[in-house]
Amino acid sequence: MNIYLSGIGGVGIGPIAEIAHDAGHTVLGSDLSEGLITQQLRERGFTVHIGQDGSFLREQHQETPIDWFVYTAALPADHPELIAAQELGIRTGKRDEFLANFIENHNLKLIAIAGTHGKTTTTGMAVWAMKQLGIPVSYSVGSTLSFGPSGAYEKGSEYFIYECDEYDKNLLHFFPYVSLLTSVDYDHPDTYPSEEEYQETFRQYIAQSHHTVGWQKDLTYLHQSINEAIWTLSSNETLPLHLPGEHNRRNATLVMKGLEYLGFTDTEKNTAALESFPGTDRRFEKLADNLYSDYGHHPEEIAATLQLASELSDRIVLVYQPHQNWRQHFIRDQYTNQFEHAEKLYWLPTHLTRENPDQPVLTSQELTKNITNRDALEYATESDELWETLQRYRAEGVLVLCMGAGTIDGWVRKKLKESA
Repeated sequence: MNIYLSGIGGVGIGPIAEIAHDAGHTVLGSDLSEGLITQQLRERGFTVHIGQDGSFLREQHQETPIDWFVYTAALPADHPELIAAQELGIRTGKRDEFLANFIENHNLKLIAIAGTHGKTTTTGMAVWAMKQLGIPVSYSVGSTLSFGPSGAYEKGSEYFIYECDEYDKNLLHFFPYVSLLTSVDYDHPDTYPSEEEYQETFRQYIAQSHHTVGWQKDLTYLHQSINEAIWTLSSNETLPLHLPGEHNRRNATLVMKGLEYLGFTDTEKNTAALESFPGTDRRFEKLADNLYSDYGHHPEEIAATLQLASELSDRIVLVYQPHQNWRQHFIRDQYTNQFEHAEKLYWLPTHLTRENPDQPVLTSQELTKNITNRDALEYATESDELWETLQRYRAEGVLVLCMGAGTIDGWVRKKLKESA
């Protein structure tokens, strides 16, 4: 099959390229700009075109007919490539449709990781643990990994591990054999106009799962009734694993319980595998001495990551870039005491993407009005002046943490490369 991936450099679509290629399909695709994933795919020999006006798709289809045009939920209905695919009579579908079809056709047992926070790390942990235990596994993770590609299909594998996100109700396309449910609270108001709809979607997803492992706190929040298919964990059941960060120990506990359910019950081996987990990119990723990058952009994620950082250093400087104005309208009042571990907080303007043009853009001052440690707060931009300040902190041995899902990570990496 000849598969075309629109947005091939994205964290959701990129893994599909690896998976389809491993399964013997021809894969090519496009994106608007170069990135880490497009570079990695090029290195593996994939055809990646930069530009999405539809001309490349038409040319490739004329040379070798494309069987399936796969795209992300973020692609608008009037996107030139989607229109071209429809005009050419090519089968079109979102990434979740493709993956659900792939898992069914290859008779794989789906181990899905869903929840509002911690999905990527937990998925990475599950993949890593199975690899360390010598269990053949296929997978898709929404991030680049230090120990392998972000997606893979291993012939002969029984299991497929998937980071099953709730955006665009993606998770409802799947019927997991086992679902690991990480921390849950209301998010994605563009998909879920009300908190009740968000909760109902998760309840439906749990009903579609043959077995679910989750924390009592999250199941209570979802108003989920408990039955024999749900393995409920209380907060005091977090395993004393040698991993930094309370949230990482909770995530690893979920993976451990999942392994036990699958019949892999050697606690000593499972523990050793999980404690050797090297982490995933953009999740408290160490870029250089005293410099870390993290994808977190929700108050709960900020608190968890700062708690992790506090286990490594008693002096922390945080640079935070809020993500998406429409999201800020829903979480603005939740920014309160999450920043207590930071001795200095540099607050950047909100990164704007997929915005409602009728919604006023909240200022940094409006977003920080409830922050408890206001003495630490300073408004800043991605500037040479900020970078020089951060370098002085690093030289003093202070841990500098840069958080956000927008441009902050790319800015830090670029400045680090320039100063090398």
